Amino acid sequence: MNPPLPKPPSPAAAPAPSAPERLRTALPTLVRWPNLLIMLLCMALVRAGLLLPGTPLRESLLDWRFGALVLAALLVAAAGYIINDYYDVKIDAINRPDRLVVGRVVNRRKAMLAHMLLSGAGVLLAGWLHPVLGLVTLGTALLLWGYSARFKRVALVGNASIATLTAALVLLPELQWQLARHDSHSVVWPYALAAFLLTMVREIVKDIEDMRGDAQHGCRTLPLVWGVARTKWVTGFFLACLALLTLGATARLFMSGHWPLGTWLALLVLLPMAQLARLLLRADRRRHFHALSTLCKGIMLAGVLSMALAGTV
Repeated sequence: MNPPLPKPPSPAAAPAPSAPERLRTALPTLVRWPNLLIMLLCMALVRAGLLLPGTPLRESLLDWRFGALVLAALLVAAAGYIINDYYDVKIDAINRPDRLVVGRVVNRRKAMLAHMLLSGAGVLLAGWLHPVLGLVTLGTALLLWGYSARFKRVALVGNASIATLTAALVLLPELQWQLARHDSHSVVWPYALAAFLLTMVREIVKDIEDMRGDAQHGCRTLPLVWGVARTKWVTGFFLACLALLTLGATARLFMSGHWPLGTWLALLVLLPMAQLARLLLRADRRRHFHALSTLCKGIMLAGVLSMALAGTV
């Protein structure tokens, strides 16, 4: 009888990642880098597509003052995401446990310090460019703090806060442009209004998606106060306002012969909005509302990219 063969040695367990490595991996999640990229793209297209459509990209986008404004806005936005996670540790442990960074990878005290440093740097940089830009950026930082600490737990107040900040981001490059030229003529307001309405839709949808965690921590978001059915009607109201705004703009573009932008809005904004409305009516599961939130992001990206064609109008 042959002797039993020796068991092969068990492979050594993979070493646990070090603290700096875990931080480096978690940092993009903490500051929501895809959202920051969309903000960067939005500000660049507002300036190049709406404000300076006939100017070479080298002159419109590589201006150091505009670059400093973009950096200031992104610093404050990143700080806003950090402070939001700071206050939402317990809620995110229920709603998004896979995305939990503060309290697990980053110490809460260090997260607060990072928020203060990033916000302070952004406000000082914008104020150095112009006092009005500094005040607007300071107001943005304070509103982000208020949203994270209190407003997001109040029905519609938190939604309107984020929608206002999104519209302000669209208007910020124009504000800088107007301050430099002492000109009050606005060409960006329709996009800012569309950004406000679409953000309202997405934020309310996210509130429905996050009901379970919000309910356990005393939040008074719209679906918890009015119920899901009524909240869907409120969402539909903002979506209908956005559809009417976009439909009117698309019709004017077709009537004036601006087919490229009109076709873009019809196919990549209006049709997805119709799909969003259809899915909203049928949604009754958490995964359904998560899909609606993702679709809102796609519509927002299509709207931002349409600015590249708006300069020809």
